[in-house]
Amino acid sequence: MAEALIVGAGEGYSGSLARLLAREGYAVRLAARDTAKLAALCAETGATAHACDAADPAQVAALFAAAGEAAEVVVYNPSYRVRGPVTELDPAEVRRALEVCAFGGFLVAQQAARRMLARGRGAILLTGASASVKGYPRSAPFAMGKFALRGLAQSLARELHPQGVHVVHIVIDGGIRGAGRPDAGRDTLLDPDAIAATALHLVRQPRSAWSWEIELRPWTETF
Repeated sequence: MAEALIVGAGEGYSGSLARLLAREGYAVRLAARDTAKLAALCAETGATAHACDAADPAQVAALFAAAGEAAEVVVYNPSYRVRGPVTELDPAEVRRALEVCAFGGFLVAQQAARRMLARGRGAILLTGASASVKGYPRSAPFAMGKFALRGLAQSLARELHPQGVHVVHIVIDGGIRGAGRPDAGRDTLLDPDAIAATALHLVRQPRSAWSWEIELRPWTETF
């Protein structure tokens, strides 16, 4: 049975992706700092939950030793937002945003790549945001982290694609529909199931036409 590891799992996109992968026959592993929030999703999908701070090298290494050895699909989804005027930002909070958004992505991708290169195949999906390509006012730390994650994805794609490992940066350019964020059928928010369907398509892309990046946004977006 194929295995998948989602780091930074929860509801929304990652929850939809976990459900889809489970339906498609994957053994799903879910990692988060707070595993209690994953109980319902694990019960629904048959996934296993693993505690991990994605910005801690030792914890990420332990996660892969326990749950990521055979993963053919690895998804990096954690995020940490810090907002405020640049003159008032707490440097410790800014560092944490960079650790979670970017450094953790490197740690997870490194562990995944070591195992996938040995097998000559695999897919690493990195979750981006509008801030990956547009720096908004009062949101410098998030933009810094997401810009760095995008750079990581581009560099890894150029290095790993010729060796059989598919790396994709998914820019989610808009809000995601959820229980606390209804859309009333207007499609002004992204459907998490639709994002998950695109992620599965990327996993299954023929290698003669691999993407390294894709942008997803509601059709009503004028951008």
